[in-house]
Amino acid sequence: MAPTDTIAYLDCFSGISGDMLLGTCFHAGVPKDFLLSELGKIEGLDFNLQVETECYSGIACKKVTVSSSSKQQFRHLGNILELLDNSSLKPAIKEKAAKTFTRLAEAEAKVHNTDIDKIHFHEVGAVDTIVDIVGSLIGLDHLGITKTICSPLPMGRGFVHCDHGNLPLPAPAVCALLQEAPTYGVDQEKELVTPTGAALAMQLASDFGRMPAMTIKKVGYGAGSSTLKHDQPNLLRLIIGEQQHTEESQSVEIIECNLDDWNTEMFPYLSEQLFDNGALDVSLSSLLMKKGRPGHRLQVIARPAHALTLKQIVLSETTTIGLRFRQEQRITLSRKIVQVNTQWGKVEAKQVQTPEGVAIYPEYEACKIIAQSNKIPLTQVYYAVIQAASKEK
Repeated sequence: MAPTDTIAYLDCFSGISGDMLLGTCFHAGVPKDFLLSELGKIEGLDFNLQVETECYSGIACKKVTVSSSSKQQFRHLGNILELLDNSSLKPAIKEKAAKTFTRLAEAEAKVHNTDIDKIHFHEVGAVDTIVDIVGSLIGLDHLGITKTICSPLPMGRGFVHCDHGNLPLPAPAVCALLQEAPTYGVDQEKELVTPTGAALAMQLASDFGRMPAMTIKKVGYGAGSSTLKHDQPNLLRLIIGEQQHTEESQSVEIIECNLDDWNTEMFPYLSEQLFDNGALDVSLSSLLMKKGRPGHRLQVIARPAHALTLKQIVLSETTTIGLRFRQEQRITLSRKIVQVNTQWGKVEAKQVQTPEGVAIYPEYEACKIIAQSNKIPLTQVYYAVIQAASKEK
């Protein structure tokens, strides 16, 4: 069996906040006693954690409320990092929490035009924010999550009141945090994405987009504190599933253009440039264009992070004046490069984990060199590599 990833998909149809994410963890099966025990590893936190089962629009969910019997203590970033550093939490939890709080600090400092070390955190330093962030990270770790993908985030409108006065929605800190993340406006005069929720989404998500192909194992719902109009349930949904582990990104961007006046002798050079800049695949196919003219369709498959650079290369290196692009999902088999012992020495091959077992595919360039140097058919080299690999199993 091929190894699998445990995927968490954050379905933010009504936004995301720290308490909503923590609620999804409880609803997905994280025991309250376990979480309290882990949070107890942070010294100096005085809080009460209430977890209630609610029902929003007929959907069962968990609503989390954090309170404190002592006066709320506002902390600077340095105070929070010191608390984390002195705790006995898992190193991975401490690292992710520190990065999340630092994201928040950087966003607040940018908004208020001040230094990150000078800003005084009212929301960030409060005990409920610490519990929400660290608790959510502990919960996701307990659920065995190895990869997180987040849906595009809905942005409410209107104003929210805070210590600085009335701020427009989405809040300035949220806008600073969500740069490069996909968002969309909705008809809700509420704060749907809080700064804490934005920081957690940006820290946790390796990608933003549609729900990936996976086998669903658990679902958790966390409730927000506001009532939304149009009877929209104020919930965050955490969908946990298993996905076959692959080296390639499952969400890819397809870039295409049609060419009828381009010298195809340039294709090898173009392919080299595209592959060097992150392309996963490049192809050129013949087609019949308008008025019966022969032409070619260029297609590039890329990770979304590399797509902009690859588009610029195509526009620079070909005669096209426009590009089509779209995002698609794909499934690829797990594979790795191995060295096979043959009569000509070690030969590079690709070992692929298929549903039926392991398959070996000789590498063309390596086999070509052997065939040319020994003046033998290329097919003979391929067969010998496959035979040698089967004996090594």
